[in-house]
Amino acid sequence: MLHNNSILQNEFNILNPEQKRAVLHQDGPLLVLAGAGSGKTKVVAVRIARLIADGIAPNHIVGVTFTNKAAQEMKERVASLVGSSTLISTFHSLGAKLLRESIHHLGYSPNFVIYDEEDSTKFLKSLVKEVYGTDTKIDLKAAQRSISATKNNLGLGLDPVYSPLYDLYLQRMKAANSLDFDDLLFLPVILFRTFAEVLAQYQSRWHYLLVDEYQDTNFAQYELVRLLVSGKRNLFVVGDPDQSIYSWRGANIGNILHFEKDYPGATIVRLEQNYRSTKTILSAANSVIKNNQLRYEKALWSSHEEGNKISIFEGETERDEASFVARTVNELLHGKNIPLHEMVIFYRTNFQSRSFEDELIAKKIPYTIIGGISFYHRKEIKDILAFLRLLEYPNDLVSFLRVVNQPKRGFGDKFLSTVVDASTAQNIPLMELFALETPPISLTSRQKEGWKDFAHIMAHLQEIKASQPLSELVRAAISDTRYLEVLDADPETKDEKRQNVAELVAKALEWQEDHEEGTLQQFLEEIALTTSTDSMQSATSRLNLMTVHNGKGLEFQAVFLVGMEEELFPHINSKKSPEELEEERRLFYVGLTRAKKLVTATHTSFRHLWGGFRTMRPSRFLFEIPPQFRQKIGASILSSYSRFSSESLD
Repeated sequence: MLHNNSILQNEFNILNPEQKRAVLHQDGPLLVLAGAGSGKTKVVAVRIARLIADGIAPNHIVGVTFTNKAAQEMKERVASLVGSSTLISTFHSLGAKLLRESIHHLGYSPNFVIYDEEDSTKFLKSLVKEVYGTDTKIDLKAAQRSISATKNNLGLGLDPVYSPLYDLYLQRMKAANSLDFDDLLFLPVILFRTFAEVLAQYQSRWHYLLVDEYQDTNFAQYELVRLLVSGKRNLFVVGDPDQSIYSWRGANIGNILHFEKDYPGATIVRLEQNYRSTKTILSAANSVIKNNQLRYEKALWSSHEEGNKISIFEGETERDEASFVARTVNELLHGKNIPLHEMVIFYRTNFQSRSFEDELIAKKIPYTIIGGISFYHRKEIKDILAFLRLLEYPNDLVSFLRVVNQPKRGFGDKFLSTVVDASTAQNIPLMELFALETPPISLTSRQKEGWKDFAHIMAHLQEIKASQPLSELVRAAISDTRYLEVLDADPETKDEKRQNVAELVAKALEWQEDHEEGTLQQFLEEIALTTSTDSMQSATSRLNLMTVHNGKGLEFQAVFLVGMEEELFPHINSKKSPEELEEERRLFYVGLTRAKKLVTATHTSFRHLWGGFRTMRPSRFLFEIPPQFRQKIGASILSSYSRFSSESLD
């Protein structure tokens, strides 16, 4: 039933039959196999709105997705349909909410701090010498990857070399009341497995769970979902095995492929009508992906026009390739009026961007590289946030070490180690040490000055925190700490970095307008949970350059898939693994299905690669596109738009 809600009814009426079937599904597990461009976001939003309209209390419904941006868009769509929304968040935000409420059962305080990857790396680094001694060399990045993977596998698969480091890391992080990103998934599962009564409370609160992009879930996310729905089994998941491309960061395609086994009696709905691409693009994509074994059978179709064939260009070198693409971009822009922001150059690995950047700069074509450093990951932003975090979390070791010597106060590593030891020995938070009338350790005259200066600044910021709006606190954290002196030390970058910290004040102003009762803790948590993907700014007057991985979920009128050569795409690392080769094929499929109208694939005969000039072979994926759906092209793509060539790749 949809009752008398005319807005919701109108939205429902325009759904296709399979979409309606998914929306009207009653209780029990449901898997929606949503092909690329099949309108899955609309289906999830209408499904949630329909549950609310049918009398399910919004607080009994939870929606989970993978980015804050997607979660916010979903909330807004649901609210536009029924006037209210429900809890819709990322997995990590949901984990943070659970732990704020219930982490005390695990011996933590709810006032925990969340470390990002850089923070947790620094924390881990501080433990290496203690575990292995000064003479042992440990690959810190490898250690962190192993620890992260172990948490996402719920304690399984740890490299024995890192076992003592892992144990001490867990112990010290808990002592500092700190969590890393992986803990936001790992600890809720531990909590539910250990305390059945806590799990029962959440099961009685949340009756319906909806999960988007289910093919991207890892073991910890899979287990969290399984535990939450183990009572009522009202699980609605949306995903596409053919778009599972993130195994390198823990995603397990088996989670979606084994759905019917995990949830006996589950209903399967296939969304195969594509609203994005031409028939030719979809026929090519279907032909390629059929070569995979690990998938549910489905075939995308469209009511759109047949459209142009997949254009394939062969250049002599990567310089010819880049020159051709840049010329074609100009032709599409000026000859077909396709805006730059509606075009994208997709490459397999980041190093490939260089030749295109050189050519685009030479031809004065504005571009943006998507997937660069996030605003919140820039050093100057993280420094200011560290000052703020110390106000909220007085025992935050990483933030303390990051800013206590900015500007320089004569605190060397040995001295700071003594300060940390004193804090631990006396069981006094780091920042409370600086509030003591008499420092608990001996100081040189310069260190006494620095100690008094830092103590005065942080005490003053605490006063501002208690009496002033958030934006004033952020402004004071920039000016009163004399941080601008730190930026001015590098004349070449100071203007850009000053502009960045000013933008942080603007962010605080916007945030406090949207959160009248918001706290510093909530502000810091929202930023901690913001991913680089969420913070990307889409430039409306620039050509997009990005890896295919970063293109997931996006769409463009014209797509360039470059570097389509064996050992590049598919990547050389996939040569000996059928499973990895299938993921490479899925990645190519994702690239193809980002396009609305035009796909151009390029490859070269020779390429500078791995330190040498190599002879290249066209990618096998190009040959998997049937001849009737592809055409060779020369220097101009416009002249070949209506020409259906029978040329083969050979």
